[in-house]
Amino acid sequence: MTVRNDHGINHTEDAMRENNEATARSTTLMISIIVMVLAAGLTVVLGYLSNSSRAQLSDDRGANQKEQGFDRQISENAQQMLEQGKQIFRYDTFGDEAYWTDKLRLHHAIQGSKFGGVGGGVSPKTALAVGLKVDMDALPADLVEKIKKGEVNLDDPATTLALIKLNSVLGVKGSFNQDGSLKAVGLSCAVCHSTVDDAFAPGIGHRLDGWANRDLNVGAIVSLSPDLSVLTSALQVDEATVKKVLASWGPGKFDAELNLDGKAFRPDGKPAATLIPPAFGMAGVNLHTWGGGWGGVTYWNAFVANLELNGQGTFFDARLNDPKKYPVAARAGFGNKRSSTDMVTAKLAALQFYQLAIPPPTPPEGSYDKAAAARGETLFKGKANCAQCHVPPLFTEPGWNTHKAADIGIDDFQANRAPDNSYRTSPLRGLFSHTKGGFYHDGRFATLLDVVNHYNDFKKLSLTEPEKKDLVEYLKSL
Repeated sequence: MTVRNDHGINHTEDAMRENNEATARSTTLMISIIVMVLAAGLTVVLGYLSNSSRAQLSDDRGANQKEQGFDRQISENAQQMLEQGKQIFRYDTFGDEAYWTDKLRLHHAIQGSKFGGVGGGVSPKTALAVGLKVDMDALPADLVEKIKKGEVNLDDPATTLALIKLNSVLGVKGSFNQDGSLKAVGLSCAVCHSTVDDAFAPGIGHRLDGWANRDLNVGAIVSLSPDLSVLTSALQVDEATVKKVLASWGPGKFDAELNLDGKAFRPDGKPAATLIPPAFGMAGVNLHTWGGGWGGVTYWNAFVANLELNGQGTFFDARLNDPKKYPVAARAGFGNKRSSTDMVTAKLAALQFYQLAIPPPTPPEGSYDKAAAARGETLFKGKANCAQCHVPPLFTEPGWNTHKAADIGIDDFQANRAPDNSYRTSPLRGLFSHTKGGFYHDGRFATLLDVVNHYNDFKKLSLTEPEKKDLVEYLKSL
């Protein structure tokens, strides 16, 4: 039975309510105490962790600062070597004026009798005709305008001297007397391994370092020299024979072994000269040029600077002391060359660094059929089996990338001129940039289709005509 007061309030409910409120207050107090204790503990823990983290962060910063300090040295060194290498590649003659000027007297042929030389001199038209290139970015704006307006005499050797003075003729470096005549002339790497994009006119444009100059007629340029006695003496032949050999090379070719073995012609009577190779895309590639065993980029730079450009430096390769294989080199002491002043060795590191930094060029948009190239890639890696030797992405073998002549189905004449008696597996990227002159070391295959047909027959690949065309499109896309 429930008892109510005058106000109608239930006393039992009041008591229960008071008990509940007391319990709630007690629970709240307990929770508050627990929270305070946890907060205090957490503060201590966080403080410890914070101090520990700050200490670790401080240690990490110190370590990073040390790493950044040396990383910075690496970056600065890389940038410095890149810039130095570019200058060396483009303009350094390694002191080869002692050969081209003092011995061949090429400077007299360039400037002609009007400036104290001999003959009519070399006009810009003649220079362009023998494949020399002009860097339009080295020309003053007013001179460019005059050329555009036809106000510059391109038949006058004086114009050639002016262009040389501006360092605008790729690979040709001159020094001048006070009267404007050419005192000395030397050549750099760029004379053979750079060209231009013809942006201004044929033979005049923006530099393309590392591209093979397949227009350069080295033989014709050397033949201009009024004194060829240094060559007749080394090769032990008369001047008429030397000129015959030089005339046999033609545009885009040079015989880098002639001054080693004296073999000017192949057994079949064809010239022994080989195509000037590109100097781009060499990063990761072991051997540098056509013949196997000559060495990598820095070997070839030292070889060319000392023995081809005939600069003043040091070069050692005991293999060249072999009087049977390399009679000319053995007589000349090329296996252990020591100039009184070394103008080569200190430049090899930066020169190599720059060359390795030159990437292969990208084929122009629209220069190949993309759909066909995609099918060709499948063939390249599959049925045609090209990738067995031309391993992507280097497109040559990692390691000792050479093959005997029998492996590739051609004669061994050029292979046997090299120390390894073999041929290098040439990298394929940027093929579009050096199609002029043909393919393989001597240009024996006029087109890429000719190359594909050769391997199809030699390797018995059974490629269909559409498959051959797809493979060619892929090669054009590299």
